[in-house]
Amino acid sequence: MTKISSSLILSLCFLVSFSQTSKTKIEMIAANWNVTEEATFEKFDNRETLLLKRGRITVKNQKFINGSIEVDVYANTVRSFAGITFRKNDNTMEEVYMRLHKTNQADAVQYTPIFNNESNWQLYREHQANVLFKNKGWNALRIEINNDQAEVFVNNEKVMTISNLRTDNTSGEIGLFALFSNRFSNFRITPKESSKESEKVRETPTDLNIIRQWKITEAKLFNRQRLNFKDFLKEKYITVTTEKSGLLPISKYIKKASSGNFEQNTEDYTIAFTNISSEKEETKLFSFDYSDTILVYLNGKIIFEGKNGFRTKGVQYMGHLDINTNTLYLPLKKGNNTIHCVVIDKANGWGLMAKLQ
Repeated sequence: MTKISSSLILSLCFLVSFSQTSKTKIEMIAANWNVTEEATFEKFDNRETLLLKRGRITVKNQKFINGSIEVDVYANTVRSFAGITFRKNDNTMEEVYMRLHKTNQADAVQYTPIFNNESNWQLYREHQANVLFKNKGWNALRIEINNDQAEVFVNNEKVMTISNLRTDNTSGEIGLFALFSNRFSNFRITPKESSKESEKVRETPTDLNIIRQWKITEAKLFNRQRLNFKDFLKEKYITVTTEKSGLLPISKYIKKASSGNFEQNTEDYTIAFTNISSEKEETKLFSFDYSDTILVYLNGKIIFEGKNGFRTKGVQYMGHLDINTNTLYLPLKKGNNTIHCVVIDKANGWGLMAKLQ
């Protein structure tokens, strides 16, 4: 039997030790974090903890690409949000959070991209999960990220698969998010190489009738009395492309005048414009949805007004989007026709989707 030298054994032990300690714990002390006035670091339940009243806090000098991010959140039965932010660049990032007061409800855990400091959970109803949280002690939140995909675990149980992370960020800062105060502990990261073996979950095939491109204006404060269709024709427009579903996440392309303050935001609007060419006079079905409020113009005349914001139709109304929710029969003239949609938003997701059959 061949003898193994003591130096080789030591080398192997070192390698095993190194592979097992690749997980990095970020201690909950002020020196490790880009501290805000909303953050307090203190000893609680025999742990170093962070009490975050609201907003986001990031780890100092730490960039994240792929791997796992974990944190423990102390049980909380009053209305509150607690989660992880990753791949943050300026005011655009990915975010997963627990709504601890919504335990055992359909939207207890949510994923949202943050575009230009605006949350967009209202646009992504498919990325929420029913989770039963502990009402005492600590709840463990873990996200496994691989390129444009992620899996979310609560207390070691997988609760959500995100097949397509919506921002274009491939790396960035990491940190924590809270609303209405939450306590965090035991923050860990484990960087990993990307795996190409994971299969992408298939998205709904694109409907050929979907309007895939729009021209939109910059964001402006909304004032109905000052709205004049003649001014629409003088606006500067940029061309933007929707997601495969037809969803246009407006905050991805333009920055709101008032952002990041949820329902305390002012109402901003943009004008989304498209041309329709018709070889004859005819009627076509226009199906669409939006958030929060919309005015639809056909060839300069208002043909629809509606509201679809969070809680506009009841306390539990989410305002999620479905392209078949609203339908109009458009009387098209021969030649060029124009649709202008004034889309108005306060918070939770600024969006538009439409198709023409």
